[in-house]
Amino acid sequence: MQFSTTLRTGLIFALLGVAAAHAQSPAGPARKRYLFAQKNPECPVVANITKNTDEDADITGTYTHVCYRSAEEMQAEISELRKIHDWADSTYQRRLRAVPAGGALVLDIRRQGAKNADPSLLTLSARTKDGKEVFATTPKPGTGRFYGRDLYQNHQLVPFIKLDPAAGPLTLVITDTRLRQQFEYQLTPQ
Repeated sequence: MQFSTTLRTGLIFALLGVAAAHAQSPAGPARKRYLFAQKNPECPVVANITKNTDEDADITGTYTHVCYRSAEEMQAEISELRKIHDWADSTYQRRLRAVPAGGALVLDIRRQGAKNADPSLLTLSARTKDGKEVFATTPKPGTGRFYGRDLYQNHQLVPFIKLDPAAGPLTLVITDTRLRQQFEYQLTPQ
């Protein structure tokens, strides 16, 4: 009788230890993946590999959207805005100097709760086909604005490296430390 009680207690503690170790796993639950990478209609350079912009992602608070904007595209937008707003030359020059040489990633996230919409909880990493890391960063901290249903949205431009069409497609992995999930994208230079 004593042996079975000790065995049962040991088994319970072992199972609790396994459950606690699994709960602290850095990978967290795996994201659903598309069979083929889904092209982004707003941004032809980016294709979504994991299902993280659908309706389910919006409900669960895991919506993560990335778009790439080239430096030329950003400069053209600033030139058009100058015509609309009648900016002074110094304002125009300051905005042109602020454009990153390699363009920028436009990062949009929607999370449940204002504290969870902080982009500094994310780590962005881009790798080539052979696994060489060419870009790694953590976005600036910030808070989200209310989006609805306890969702908070954060929008941020993250300076990126200059894409070389000869290098081939890059795999961009966004790791959310709070959700313990990874979101994957494919960036194809044109």
